[in-house]
Amino acid sequence: MSPRQPGVDADGRPIVAELGRAETAQETAERKAAASAKRRNNQTVLNLSIATVASVLIAIFLVYAVGLTDQGSRIDPVDYRAAAEAAQDSFSEPLATPQLSDDWSANRAEIVRGSDGVTSWQIGFVTPNQRYIALIQAVDANPSWLADTVRDAQQQGTRAIGGRDWQVYDRRDASDPGNVAFALVTVSGASTIVLAGTADDPEFEVLAEAVAAELDS
Repeated sequence: MSPRQPGVDADGRPIVAELGRAETAQETAERKAAASAKRRNNQTVLNLSIATVASVLIAIFLVYAVGLTDQGSRIDPVDYRAAAEAAQDSFSEPLATPQLSDDWSANRAEIVRGSDGVTSWQIGFVTPNQRYIALIQAVDANPSWLADTVRDAQQQGTRAIGGRDWQVYDRRDASDPGNVAFALVTVSGASTIVLAGTADDPEFEVLAEAVAAELDS
């Protein structure tokens, strides 16, 4: 009979120090199951940590990317008076270029040729409250052009602003008013002038007064 090696029992099974004997089959199975569960838990924690770090990095990237997009999408102010001088030869009537304070700016100034054959001069104004009002001037406009410009809104009376009468078109209660939530319309000679946008009444009145002052000067 060979001598028993240290650390094993008579059957050659390793003796567990905590037990002072070899493990039973049940104890071995339970130990392995516990070790496996521990590994799974550790892996879950690691995966969560990796996911959290990845989410933070993605969020930082998106903020940076959106910031770059916003910077690139901003439209520089347009010199609408210089644009009007260049466009004047295309119109038989003087083009409106109202004088406004420095907290107003224009993001576009252009000639627009409509599908109905009416050509118009248009300036897109950004108001001090960061709202939008378009000045649209058409020579020899027809009723269908006006209806299309005010999005088929019905006239709701008139308003005296700057010594002129302006027709009022209010679509602010529409489900989707778009950029023509409100409009003011006046006629001067052969020109029909529409102010249409999303600003509130006081800002519309400021622009209407500036336009009226120019028309009547």
